[in-house]
Amino acid sequence: MEIFDSHTHLNDEPFRGKEEIYLERAKNLGVTRAAVAGQDPEFNQRAVDLSEKFDNLYAIVGYCPDVAKDWNQEAADQLIEQLKKEKTVALGEIGLDYYWDESPREIQRKVFAEQLEIAHDLKMPVNIHTRDAFEDTYQILKESKVGEYGGILHNFNGNPEWMKKFLDLGLMLSYSGVVSFTKATDVHASAKVVPWDAMLIETDAPYLTPKPYRGKQNETGYVYYVAKAIAELRGVEIEEVAAHTNQNAKKIYGIK
Repeated sequence: MEIFDSHTHLNDEPFRGKEEIYLERAKNLGVTRAAVAGQDPEFNQRAVDLSEKFDNLYAIVGYCPDVAKDWNQEAADQLIEQLKKEKTVALGEIGLDYYWDESPREIQRKVFAEQLEIAHDLKMPVNIHTRDAFEDTYQILKESKVGEYGGILHNFNGNPEWMKKFLDLGLMLSYSGVVSFTKATDVHASAKVVPWDAMLIETDAPYLTPKPYRGKQNETGYVYYVAKAIAELRGVEIEEVAAHTNQNAKKIYGIK
């Protein structure tokens, strides 16, 4: 069994200098590959560095909504150079966050759209963050022709109706530890019916720790428990969830 963590922050402080230890722990749970997501210049560079250091890690680089206010031409130029690195597999995480509102919403929308244009030009898939902003996220993606280059809605927490709308744009949906939470009924409902060829799984570590470790720091290996929760929801073996999501991650990220 091989499991792919499609979105983790192994570049975050809790793991710094201990990445090899956490990767070994992940391997013991069948987690053999992971995509390390950037979000700002520092995290982007760390993601690239880790992808170059470890054979089974890949980089995602982008400007997340929190730092959209810092976006300028210099940032765009640097990002494009990082996107051309051999083991950079997607542009992200990018999108909209109306919960924290760290950047003005108008700026968030503008920077999101501009990064989608870069992805379109480079034919790179995008890794999308959206919180309390489904309507605007959907509209911007619809106008971007994202289906031409592909994308992932990371930590998808919508109901089946939103699931269908985003799938119709050509996106894949990635489920996190939230799918194991008892009260996450919308997530349960969509995870039960999302087509196998559109599903990914992730940790978003060190956040969103799944049961049975909820309340503790998350780590890449715990994507095993995300797969386990989905298997239980769908009434299948965990190996089936692992096989589909591993294949999908490699496909969207262009990994042979």
